[in-house]
Amino acid sequence: MTMLLSQEQELLKDSAMAFLSEQAPVAQQRKLRDDKVAQGFDAHLWQQMVEMGWPVAVLPEAHDGLQVGYLGMGAVFEALGRQLAAQPLLSQAVIAPELLIRAGSSAQQAHWLPRLASGEARIALAVDEKSGKHLHPSMATEVVKGANGQRLNGEKFFVFDGAGADAFIVAAGPLQALTLWMVPADAAGVNVQPMQMLDSRNVARVLFDNVVLTPDMALSAESARKALDETLDRARACLAAESLGLLREIFERTVAYMKERVQFDVVIGSFQALQHRVARLYAELELLESCVLAAFEAIDAGRESDVALYSSMAKARAAELCEKIGNESVQLHGGIGVTDELDLGLFYKRARMLQRMLGDASFHRDRYATLKGF
Repeated sequence: MTMLLSQEQELLKDSAMAFLSEQAPVAQQRKLRDDKVAQGFDAHLWQQMVEMGWPVAVLPEAHDGLQVGYLGMGAVFEALGRQLAAQPLLSQAVIAPELLIRAGSSAQQAHWLPRLASGEARIALAVDEKSGKHLHPSMATEVVKGANGQRLNGEKFFVFDGAGADAFIVAAGPLQALTLWMVPADAAGVNVQPMQMLDSRNVARVLFDNVVLTPDMALSAESARKALDETLDRARACLAAESLGLLREIFERTVAYMKERVQFDVVIGSFQALQHRVARLYAELELLESCVLAAFEAIDAGRESDVALYSSMAKARAAELCEKIGNESVQLHGGIGVTDELDLGLFYKRARMLQRMLGDASFHRDRYATLKGF
Protein backbone atom coordinates (compact mmCIF):
# COMPACT_ATOMS: atom_id res chain seq x y z
CA MET A 1 0.00 0.00 0.00
CA THR A 2 1.32 3.42 -0.96
CA MET A 3 -0.17 6.82 -0.21
CA LEU A 4 2.54 8.91 -1.85
CA LEU A 5 1.44 11.20 -4.66
CA SER A 6 2.85 10.60 -8.11
CA GLN A 7 4.64 13.41 -9.93
CA GLU A 8 1.49 14.11 -11.93
CA GLN A 9 -0.62 14.22 -8.75
CA GLU A 10 1.86 16.53 -7.05
CA LEU A 11 1.65 18.90 -10.02
CA LEU A 12 -2.14 18.85 -9.82
CA LYS A 13 -2.00 19.57 -6.09
CA ASP A 14 0.47 22.45 -6.45
CA SER A 15 -1.42 24.01 -9.35
CA ALA A 16 -4.71 23.78 -7.43
CA MET A 17 -3.25 25.42 -4.33
CA ALA A 18 -1.66 28.23 -6.36
CA PHE A 19 -4.69 28.80 -8.57
CA LEU A 20 -7.28 28.83 -5.78
CA SER A 21 -5.26 31.01 -3.41
CA GLU A 22 -4.90 33.60 -6.18
CA GLN A 23 -8.23 33.34 -8.00
CA ALA A 24 -10.66 32.10 -5.33
CA PRO A 25 -9.78 33.65 -1.96
CA VAL A 26 -12.23 33.56 0.94
CA ALA A 27 -13.26 37.12 0.08
CA GLN A 28 -14.84 35.80 -3.12
CA GLN A 29 -17.13 33.46 -1.17
CA ARG A 30 -18.18 36.37 1.03
CA LYS A 31 -19.01 38.38 -2.11
CA LEU A 32 -21.00 35.49 -3.62
CA ARG A 33 -23.00 35.34 -0.40
CA ASP A 34 -23.57 39.07 -0.16
CA ASP A 35 -24.53 39.34 -3.84
CA LYS A 36 -26.90 36.37 -3.44
CA VAL A 37 -25.61 34.71 -6.62
CA ALA A 38 -28.27 32.11 -7.50
CA GLN A 39 -25.91 29.47 -8.92
CA GLY A 40 -23.65 29.85 -5.87
CA PHE A 41 -20.35 30.01 -7.76
CA ASP A 42 -18.34 32.18 -10.15
CA ALA A 43 -19.07 30.87 -13.67
CA HIS A 44 -15.91 32.44 -15.14
CA LEU A 45 -13.75 30.78 -12.50
CA TRP A 46 -15.46 27.44 -13.11
CA GLN A 47 -14.66 27.70 -16.80
CA GLN A 48 -11.00 28.26 -15.93
CA MET A 49 -11.07 25.05 -13.86
CA VAL A 50 -12.64 23.27 -16.83
CA GLU A 51 -9.81 24.47 -19.07
CA MET A 52 -7.31 23.15 -16.51
CA GLY A 53 -8.89 19.70 -16.89
CA TRP A 54 -10.28 19.30 -13.38
CA PRO A 55 -13.67 17.87 -14.45
CA VAL A 56 -11.92 14.96 -16.22
CA ALA A 57 -9.02 14.54 -13.79
CA VAL A 58 -10.09 11.14 -12.45
CA LEU A 59 -11.94 9.80 -15.47
CA PRO A 60 -10.40 6.86 -17.36
CA GLU A 61 -8.62 7.47 -20.64
CA ALA A 62 -11.35 5.52 -22.43
CA HIS A 63 -13.65 8.44 -21.67
CA ASP A 64 -11.06 11.11 -22.53
CA GLY A 65 -10.06 11.52 -18.90
CA LEU A 66 -6.66 12.31 -17.43
CA GLN A 67 -6.81 9.35 -15.01
CA VAL A 68 -4.58 11.03 -12.40
CA GLY A 69 -6.25 9.13 -9.57
CA TYR A 70 -8.24 10.14 -6.53
CA LEU A 71 -5.16 10.82 -4.43
CA GLY A 72 -4.54 13.72 -6.79
CA MET A 73 -8.17 14.81 -6.91
CA GLY A 74 -8.30 14.65 -3.11
CA ALA A 75 -5.56 17.28 -2.97
CA VAL A 76 -7.73 19.55 -5.11
CA PHE A 77 -10.68 19.14 -2.74
CA GLU A 78 -8.43 19.87 0.22
CA ALA A 79 -7.38 23.08 -1.52
CA LEU A 80 -11.05 23.94 -2.12
CA GLY A 81 -11.66 23.53 1.60
CA ARG A 82 -8.74 25.73 2.59
CA GLN A 83 -9.91 28.57 0.34
CA LEU A 84 -13.62 27.98 1.01
CA ALA A 85 -14.01 27.94 -2.78
CA ALA A 86 -17.60 27.44 -3.92
CA GLN A 87 -17.43 25.47 -7.16
CA PRO A 88 -19.51 22.56 -8.56
CA LEU A 89 -16.52 20.24 -8.76
CA LEU A 90 -18.07 17.45 -6.68
CA SER A 91 -21.24 17.20 -8.74
CA GLN A 92 -19.62 17.70 -12.16
CA ALA A 93 -16.24 15.95 -11.84
CA VAL A 94 -17.17 13.08 -9.51
CA ILE A 95 -20.85 12.31 -9.03
CA ALA A 96 -22.32 12.85 -12.51
CA PRO A 97 -19.52 11.30 -14.61
CA GLU A 98 -18.94 8.38 -12.25
CA LEU A 99 -22.66 7.52 -12.35
CA LEU A 100 -22.79 7.83 -16.13
CA ILE A 101 -19.76 5.59 -16.58
CA ARG A 102 -21.14 2.96 -14.20
CA ALA A 103 -24.82 2.94 -15.18
CA GLY A 104 -25.35 5.16 -18.20
CA SER A 105 -26.02 3.85 -21.66
CA SER A 106 -23.58 4.43 -24.50
CA ALA A 107 -25.89 7.12 -25.87
CA GLN A 108 -26.12 8.86 -22.49
CA GLN A 109 -22.35 8.77 -22.07
CA ALA A 110 -21.73 10.08 -25.58
CA HIS A 111 -24.18 12.92 -25.06
CA TRP A 112 -23.32 14.05 -21.54
CA LEU A 113 -19.68 13.25 -20.75
CA PRO A 114 -18.18 15.60 -23.37
CA ARG A 115 -20.56 18.36 -22.28
CA LEU A 116 -19.58 17.91 -18.65
CA ALA A 117 -15.89 17.96 -19.59
CA SER A 118 -16.26 21.22 -21.51
CA GLY A 119 -18.41 22.90 -18.88
CA GLU A 120 -21.21 23.22 -21.42
CA ALA A 121 -23.71 21.40 -19.21
CA ARG A 122 -24.26 20.59 -15.55
CA ILE A 123 -25.97 17.56 -14.00
CA ALA A 124 -27.13 17.29 -10.38
CA LEU A 125 -27.92 14.15 -8.39
CA ALA A 126 -31.33 14.14 -6.71
CA VAL A 127 -31.36 11.42 -4.06
CA ASP A 128 -32.18 12.63 -0.52
CA GLU A 129 -35.66 13.57 0.65
CA LYS A 130 -37.42 15.70 3.25
CA SER A 131 -36.70 13.42 6.17
CA GLY A 132 -33.11 14.67 6.11
CA LYS A 133 -31.98 11.07 6.42
CA HIS A 134 -29.39 10.13 3.83
CA LEU A 135 -30.54 7.21 1.66
CA HIS A 136 -33.62 6.66 3.80
CA PRO A 137 -35.21 3.21 3.20
CA SER A 138 -38.69 4.73 2.81
CA MET A 139 -37.78 6.76 -0.26
CA ALA A 140 -41.08 8.27 -1.44
CA THR A 141 -40.11 9.32 -4.97
CA GLU A 142 -41.57 6.66 -7.25
CA VAL A 143 -42.13 5.66 -10.84
CA VAL A 144 -45.80 5.02 -11.59
CA LYS A 145 -46.68 2.78 -14.53
CA GLY A 146 -49.89 3.47 -16.40
CA ALA A 147 -51.59 3.08 -19.74
CA ASN A 148 -49.71 6.10 -21.05
CA GLY A 149 -46.29 4.90 -19.96
CA GLN A 150 -44.21 5.67 -16.88
CA ARG A 151 -44.31 8.86 -14.84
CA LEU A 152 -42.09 10.15 -12.05
CA ASN A 153 -43.55 11.65 -8.89
CA GLY A 154 -41.91 12.92 -5.73
CA GLU A 155 -39.65 15.61 -4.35
CA LYS A 156 -35.95 15.76 -3.54
CA PHE A 157 -34.23 18.03 -1.06
CA PHE A 158 -30.61 19.14 -0.62
CA VAL A 159 -29.78 18.71 -4.32
CA PHE A 160 -26.23 20.05 -4.61
CA ASP A 161 -25.78 22.45 -7.54
CA GLY A 162 -29.42 21.89 -8.46
CA ALA A 163 -30.24 25.50 -9.35
CA GLY A 164 -29.29 26.04 -12.98
CA ALA A 165 -28.59 22.36 -13.68
CA ASP A 166 -29.40 21.11 -17.19
CA ALA A 167 -30.52 17.69 -15.98
CA PHE A 168 -31.01 15.61 -12.86
CA ILE A 169 -30.06 12.02 -12.17
CA VAL A 170 -33.02 11.05 -10.01
CA ALA A 171 -33.12 8.12 -7.60
CA ALA A 172 -36.58 6.58 -7.37
CA GLY A 173 -37.57 4.10 -4.69
CA PRO A 174 -38.05 1.95 -2.89
CA LEU A 175 -34.40 1.88 -1.88
CA GLN A 176 -34.05 -1.90 -2.16
CA ALA A 177 -35.29 -1.73 -5.77
CA LEU A 178 -33.79 1.64 -6.64
CA THR A 179 -33.83 2.99 -10.19
CA LEU A 180 -32.00 5.95 -11.69
CA TRP A 181 -33.36 8.32 -14.33
CA MET A 182 -31.80 11.11 -16.35
CA VAL A 183 -34.44 13.84 -16.29
CA PRO A 184 -33.96 17.11 -18.22
CA ALA A 185 -34.44 20.17 -16.03
CA ASP A 186 -36.83 21.68 -18.57
CA ALA A 187 -39.09 18.62 -18.74
CA ALA A 188 -42.76 19.27 -18.04
CA GLY A 189 -43.51 18.72 -14.34
CA VAL A 190 -40.01 19.54 -13.04
CA ASN A 191 -39.95 22.42 -10.58
CA VAL A 192 -36.62 23.61 -9.16
CA GLN A 193 -36.70 25.74 -6.00
CA PRO A 194 -33.42 27.11 -4.56
CA MET A 195 -32.98 26.49 -0.82
CA GLN A 196 -31.40 29.01 1.52
CA MET A 197 -28.65 27.12 3.31
CA LEU A 198 -26.28 28.07 6.11
CA ASP A 199 -23.22 28.21 3.85
CA SER A 200 -24.96 30.11 0.99
CA ARG A 201 -24.09 27.39 -1.55
CA ASN A 202 -26.22 26.19 -4.46
CA VAL A 203 -28.70 23.71 -3.02
CA ALA A 204 -32.19 23.09 -4.37
CA ARG A 205 -35.47 21.37 -3.69
CA VAL A 206 -36.72 19.67 -6.86
CA LEU A 207 -40.30 18.54 -7.37
CA PHE A 208 -41.33 15.96 -9.98
CA ASP A 209 -45.03 16.07 -10.82
CA ASN A 210 -46.10 13.39 -13.30
CA VAL A 211 -42.90 13.76 -15.31
CA VAL A 212 -43.12 11.57 -18.40
CA LEU A 213 -40.31 9.02 -18.51
CA THR A 214 -39.06 7.48 -21.75
CA PRO A 215 -36.82 4.39 -22.09
CA ASP A 216 -33.80 6.48 -23.10
CA MET A 217 -33.97 8.33 -19.75
CA ALA A 218 -33.34 5.16 -17.71
CA LEU A 219 -29.92 4.32 -16.37
CA SER A 220 -29.01 0.66 -15.95
CA ALA A 221 -31.60 -1.02 -13.73
CA GLU A 222 -29.35 -3.98 -12.94
CA SER A 223 -26.49 -1.95 -11.50
CA ALA A 224 -28.30 1.18 -10.30
CA ARG A 225 -27.83 0.68 -6.55
CA LYS A 226 -24.26 -0.60 -6.94
CA ALA A 227 -23.38 2.32 -9.21
CA LEU A 228 -24.92 4.80 -6.78
CA ASP A 229 -23.11 3.35 -3.76
CA GLU A 230 -19.73 3.30 -5.51
CA THR A 231 -20.19 6.84 -6.78
CA LEU A 232 -21.31 8.19 -3.42
CA ASP A 233 -18.34 6.56 -1.70
CA ARG A 234 -16.01 8.50 -3.98
CA ALA A 235 -17.98 11.66 -3.30
CA ARG A 236 -17.86 11.04 0.46
CA ALA A 237 -14.08 10.67 0.35
CA CYS A 238 -13.86 13.96 -1.56
CA LEU A 239 -16.08 15.67 1.01
CA ALA A 240 -13.85 14.32 3.77
CA ALA A 241 -10.85 15.79 1.92
CA GLU A 242 -12.59 19.17 1.62
CA SER A 243 -13.37 18.96 5.34
CA LEU A 244 -9.71 18.22 6.07
CA GLY A 245 -8.56 21.30 4.16
CA LEU A 246 -11.19 23.51 5.76
CA LEU A 247 -10.43 22.24 9.27
CA ARG A 248 -6.68 22.68 8.82
CA GLU A 249 -7.32 26.27 7.80
CA ILE A 250 -9.54 26.85 10.84
CA PHE A 251 -6.92 25.24 13.07
CA GLU A 252 -4.02 27.28 11.69
CA ARG A 253 -5.97 30.55 11.90
CA THR A 254 -6.90 29.75 15.49
CA VAL A 255 -3.31 28.97 16.49
CA ALA A 256 -2.15 32.19 14.83
CA TYR A 257 -4.75 34.15 16.78
CA MET A 258 -3.69 32.51 20.05
CA LYS A 259 -0.14 33.73 19.42
CA GLU A 260 -1.36 37.31 19.04
CA ARG A 261 -4.24 37.73 21.50
CA VAL A 262 -3.07 39.22 24.78
CA GLN A 263 -4.96 38.66 28.01
CA PHE A 264 -3.70 39.36 31.52
CA ASP A 265 -0.61 40.88 29.87
CA VAL A 266 0.39 37.61 28.17
CA VAL A 267 -0.58 35.92 24.91
CA ILE A 268 -3.30 33.34 25.46
CA GLY A 269 -1.28 30.77 23.54
CA SER A 270 1.01 30.54 26.57
CA PHE A 271 -1.80 29.12 28.74
CA GLN A 272 -1.12 25.43 29.21
CA ALA A 273 -4.80 24.45 29.34
CA LEU A 274 -5.35 25.98 25.90
CA GLN A 275 -2.20 24.34 24.56
CA HIS A 276 -3.55 20.94 25.62
CA ARG A 277 -6.83 21.57 23.79
CA VAL A 278 -5.01 22.57 20.61
CA ALA A 279 -2.65 19.58 20.82
CA ARG A 280 -5.60 17.20 20.92
CA LEU A 281 -7.14 18.87 17.88
CA TYR A 282 -3.85 18.57 15.98
CA ALA A 283 -3.66 14.84 16.72
CA GLU A 284 -7.25 14.33 15.53
CA LEU A 285 -6.54 16.20 12.30
CA GLU A 286 -3.61 13.88 11.61
CA LEU A 287 -5.88 10.87 12.15
CA LEU A 288 -8.43 12.35 9.75
CA GLU A 289 -5.74 12.81 7.11
CA SER A 290 -4.76 9.14 7.44
CA CYS A 291 -8.40 8.08 7.00
CA VAL A 292 -8.83 10.28 3.92
CA LEU A 293 -5.65 9.01 2.30
CA ALA A 294 -6.62 5.41 3.02
CA ALA A 295 -9.97 5.94 1.25
CA PHE A 296 -8.34 7.47 -1.82
CA GLU A 297 -5.66 4.79 -1.95
CA ALA A 298 -8.34 2.08 -1.88
CA ILE A 299 -10.20 3.82 -4.73
CA ASP A 300 -7.09 4.08 -6.88
CA ALA A 301 -6.18 0.46 -6.14
CA GLY A 302 -9.66 -0.74 -7.12
CA ARG A 303 -10.40 -2.43 -3.77
CA GLU A 304 -14.13 -1.71 -3.77
CA SER A 305 -14.90 -3.42 -0.43
CA ASP A 306 -12.26 -1.27 1.26
CA VAL A 307 -13.54 1.83 -0.53
CA ALA A 308 -16.90 1.53 1.21
CA LEU A 309 -15.30 0.94 4.62
CA TYR A 310 -12.67 3.66 4.42
CA SER A 311 -14.98 6.25 2.85
CA SER A 312 -17.46 5.84 5.69
CA MET A 313 -14.64 5.89 8.24
CA ALA A 314 -13.22 9.10 6.76
CA LYS A 315 -16.63 10.76 6.45
CA ALA A 316 -17.62 9.83 10.01
CA ARG A 317 -14.40 11.25 11.46
CA ALA A 318 -14.64 14.35 9.27
CA ALA A 319 -18.23 14.97 10.37
CA GLU A 320 -17.29 14.68 14.04
CA LEU A 321 -14.37 17.07 13.64
CA CYS A 322 -16.41 19.58 11.65
CA GLU A 323 -18.46 20.04 14.81
CA LYS A 324 -15.67 19.69 17.35
CA ILE A 325 -13.00 21.89 15.74
CA GLY A 326 -15.59 24.42 14.62
CA ASN A 327 -16.85 24.80 18.18
CA GLU A 328 -13.35 24.87 19.69
CA SER A 329 -12.15 27.52 17.24
CA VAL A 330 -15.04 29.84 18.11
CA GLN A 331 -14.42 29.37 21.83
CA LEU A 332 -10.68 29.96 21.51
CA HIS A 333 -11.32 33.17 19.57
CA GLY A 334 -13.72 34.42 22.21
CA GLY A 335 -16.30 37.08 21.38
CA ILE A 336 -14.82 37.96 18.01
CA GLY A 337 -15.36 34.35 16.92
CA VAL A 338 -19.11 34.94 16.47
CA THR A 339 -18.84 38.15 14.43
CA ASP A 340 -19.50 38.20 10.69
CA GLU A 341 -16.45 40.37 10.00
CA LEU A 342 -14.18 37.46 10.90
CA ASP A 343 -13.82 34.88 8.13
CA LEU A 344 -13.93 32.16 10.76
CA GLY A 345 -17.73 32.33 10.70
CA LEU A 346 -17.82 31.45 7.00
CA PHE A 347 -15.62 28.42 7.61
CA TYR A 348 -17.76 27.40 10.59
CA LYS A 349 -20.96 27.48 8.52
CA ARG A 350 -19.45 25.45 5.71
CA ALA A 351 -18.14 22.94 8.25
CA ARG A 352 -21.66 22.49 9.61
CA MET A 353 -22.94 21.73 6.11
CA LEU A 354 -20.08 19.34 5.32
CA GLN A 355 -20.88 17.56 8.57
CA ARG A 356 -24.21 16.37 7.13
CA MET A 357 -23.65 16.14 3.39
CA LEU A 358 -24.01 12.56 2.07
CA GLY A 359 -24.48 11.20 5.57
CA ASP A 360 -23.54 12.45 9.03
CA ALA A 361 -21.32 10.75 11.61
CA SER A 362 -24.13 8.56 12.97
CA PHE A 363 -25.04 7.31 9.48
CA HIS A 364 -21.47 6.39 8.63
CA ARG A 365 -20.64 4.79 11.99
CA ASP A 366 -23.69 2.59 11.56
CA ARG A 367 -22.77 1.84 7.93
CA TYR A 368 -19.19 0.98 8.87
CA ALA A 369 -20.38 -1.39 11.60
CA THR A 370 -22.84 -3.03 9.20
CA LEU A 371 -20.14 -3.52 6.57
CA LYS A 372 -17.94 -5.12 9.23
CA GLY A 373 -20.74 -7.57 10.11
CA PHE A 374 -21.85 -6.15 13.44
